[in-house]
Amino acid sequence: MIEQIKKHIQEVLAYQTQDTAEIEAFRIKYLGKKGILNDLFAQFKNVPNDQKKEFGQVINELKNAANQKVNDLKETLQNEQDTALTMDLTRPGEPFPMGSRHPINIVKNRIISIFERIGFTLSEGPEIEDDWHNFTALNLPQHHPARDMQDTFFIEKNPDWVLRTHTSSVQIRHLENNRPPLRFLSPGRVYRNEAISSRSHMMFHQIEGLYIDKDVSFADLRQTLSYFTQELFGKSEIRLRPSFFPFTEPSAEVDVYWGLETEADYRMTKGTGWLEIMGCGMVDPNVLKNVNIDPEEFSGYAFGMGIERIALLLYQIGDIRLYTENDIRFLKQFKAELF
Repeated sequence: MIEQIKKHIQEVLAYQTQDTAEIEAFRIKYLGKKGILNDLFAQFKNVPNDQKKEFGQVINELKNAANQKVNDLKETLQNEQDTALTMDLTRPGEPFPMGSRHPINIVKNRIISIFERIGFTLSEGPEIEDDWHNFTALNLPQHHPARDMQDTFFIEKNPDWVLRTHTSSVQIRHLENNRPPLRFLSPGRVYRNEAISSRSHMMFHQIEGLYIDKDVSFADLRQTLSYFTQELFGKSEIRLRPSFFPFTEPSAEVDVYWGLETEADYRMTKGTGWLEIMGCGMVDPNVLKNVNIDPEEFSGYAFGMGIERIALLLYQIGDIRLYTENDIRFLKQFKAELF
């Protein structure tokens, strides 16, 4: 009999529930008028005298354990209900930390967003390109000296195919399959066989823009670039210096006035206050002819920039090699942005 009571004590101590009805059923089972404890107390008179003391002790132990278990279960359940009643269910949950994006992706998306606001769309093309789209159609025929401006990766088994040296090849493909008016951006990776310094890279990112329509002028180009620099850098003062690109005429390098407010400004601008950010120009008539667009009826402007350079300026990154080292301490500084 005593062993049976001890088993009841173990069951009581191990019992768990969060249901009110189950707690009440448990109480009735052990502490009710027809419960286990009343039945045991009724059997007390039949216990031999030499066992009454031990029998009484284990019954009391079972009674105390059952009472304590019922009280503990009710208290736990009440605390949970009180917490639920006092909790502000309209409060937002704990925020999940947003991941990081690569600074090049962030800057690319910002540039695209700025130009999308004035009607530019996107166009993409292959990274392995044929000679026509990468060179010839862009006013760089065979043996043209301007080809030496770009150190090219040629496909060994077929020298007429190359890793594209600029995203201008995407523009040619788009012009071949679409008619003006056209206004689009061509972002993507480009490849140059350069070994200038330990900081140079064979692959980098470009984004180029092209606008073709009737009566497009150099003044339209300047106004577009002024808008862009104001939106991206918060600075609209620009200057255009004469330059040369085979596919534009006239051609220019674009500088933005950065200022000389800090020591970093002096270092970045070499004390001039001006920073070069891109190249641009009016589309050469020969390029339009190569894609069967009449240069007498249509004109256009083009511009292009390296995204790595723009990101270096915006984030004051001191070493371009940080882009490719995948150092988590560097990358986690650039939180995801929505545009």
